[in-house]
Amino acid sequence: MGSGKILKISGPLVIAEGMSDAKMFDVVRVGEKKLIGEIIEMRGDKASIQVYEETSGLKPEQPVETTGEPLSVELGPGLIETMFDGIQRPLEAVAKEAGDFITRGINVPSLDRTKKWNFKPVVKLGDKVVGGDVIGVVQETTIVEHRILIPPYVEGEITDIKAGEFTVDYPVCSVKTKGGSIQEVMMMQKWPVRKGRPYKNKITPEEPMITGQRIIDTFFPVAKGGTACVPGPFGSGKTVVQHQFAKWADAEIVVYVGCGERGNEMTDVLMEFPELKDPKSGEPLMKRTVLIANTSNMPVAAREASIYTGITIAEYYRDMGYSVAMMADSTSRWAEALREMSGRLEEMPGEEGYPAYLTSRLAEFYERAGKVVCLGGQERIGALSAIGAVSPPGGDISEPVTQATLKIVKVFWGLDADLAYRRHFPAINWLQSYSLYMDTIRPYIEKNMKVPGWPNLVSDAMRILQEEDELQEIVRLVGLDALSEGDRWTLDIARTVREDYLHQNAFHEVDTYTSMQKQYKMLKLIMDYYTLGKEALDKGAYLSKLESLPVKDRISRVKYISEDKINEIDDVYEELRVQMDSLMGEGA
Repeated sequence: MGSGKILKISGPLVIAEGMSDAKMFDVVRVGEKKLIGEIIEMRGDKASIQVYEETSGLKPEQPVETTGEPLSVELGPGLIETMFDGIQRPLEAVAKEAGDFITRGINVPSLDRTKKWNFKPVVKLGDKVVGGDVIGVVQETTIVEHRILIPPYVEGEITDIKAGEFTVDYPVCSVKTKGGSIQEVMMMQKWPVRKGRPYKNKITPEEPMITGQRIIDTFFPVAKGGTACVPGPFGSGKTVVQHQFAKWADAEIVVYVGCGERGNEMTDVLMEFPELKDPKSGEPLMKRTVLIANTSNMPVAAREASIYTGITIAEYYRDMGYSVAMMADSTSRWAEALREMSGRLEEMPGEEGYPAYLTSRLAEFYERAGKVVCLGGQERIGALSAIGAVSPPGGDISEPVTQATLKIVKVFWGLDADLAYRRHFPAINWLQSYSLYMDTIRPYIEKNMKVPGWPNLVSDAMRILQEEDELQEIVRLVGLDALSEGDRWTLDIARTVREDYLHQNAFHEVDTYTSMQKQYKMLKLIMDYYTLGKEALDKGAYLSKLESLPVKDRISRVKYISEDKINEIDDVYEELRVQMDSLMGEGA
């Protein structure tokens, strides 16, 4: 390990000299308290270090030691249900050792070295293995089976394999490589966070990620292995959208990164998730969740690392063949950390002071998402979906972080302050948002989801919402009386689509989640209501009678029918037909 000494301190940036032995992105220990930092620039023997801890009290001439290793995370059993900070320090273990606030220079292992896990091998002596092969399993939680993988780039023959209770750093397997050396494999492996984990090849994401949020699943779906962004002003519900996604999306593993968010929001997640039940298993949601908390009062440089820590853990579970959803809330705070460090390095600023490499850094992050054929001899498909929240100042989506993100991601859920002020949540604007996955996931939906005619139903509903926007312009200019009865009926149905279908209460025990089958029945009921109403008007029925049909109340309450009783929607449909037939008879 080489060492140098501090030359200059500027907030979280420390310049050290005498660092000729160090390399770019090496982790270093700074000062007498051994604060953890990372080299982000080298000039001769001078190194610029971003320190991931509070730098008050540091002085020039204090020592700086390099570890010779890049910033890495520990991957193995024990990640699920644990809450880490931005550089993977387990917050519960830190609290036990140092109290409620992280003591500077504290060095706690990321994975518990004392806990024993029951390792069950799935290979035997003499088996040939390659990087990415599963050698055994550990039941990490009641929901998640943790597959122990041969590290990438290791290949050979198994000369020893154990079964039983072991700690994560105990060698459970030995592999004789082609060169004749013996490589010991533990349940834990380390991986540098800035380097994407390898895979065989990427494949096109064609399966939708069902979230139970009607506006997302119906109009703006994201594929498993896809990327999405949620920009919106303060108070428009970004965090709730991401919480809903984390709770209900049909991903097997969830990694939630609170990057620069308020501490009370992370506390909400911590309090809620253990109490929420996973819709598939009935177990608490924490049993399949990893939380990374880097709140706004933690040192700014650690925000930059938190996103990479999160996506590396997500890639690890993807390599096991799982479908993983990663939430980053919010990438704007991460970009602000980049901007601060760039300013302290005296780099040439780009637009609005952000560094010129902002777009390429964002692209590097989102490119690590995708659906892949995993490494190894066994055929496994894994998917990693990345959903990033963006917090543009004043809700202005023309600012650099939002624009850079929109160039990269394929789904845009644009949150609207006007909708939020009208208490319409999720406040996703249906006229501005888009999804580029619609065509790729359509065959999967038609083949596997028992929703006949779904694409036509969705496009008809969207057409009504677009017509409403045009008709509202006429109403504002000349009043409602200028519209024909057919147009007024369209406005009435558009309101039904907005208020009874798109509006969804995240805090209602039934309305918080809607399965695809229930979404299909709900939307079909509303669209049949529209079609039959048009038919009744053509046959001479009065619009006033059509608008006051008793079944209208039942249609508006359909969203509160629980999943185990969705056949009751068919009864509402029957009632609709009877009342419409009666109205058409009167008209005739």
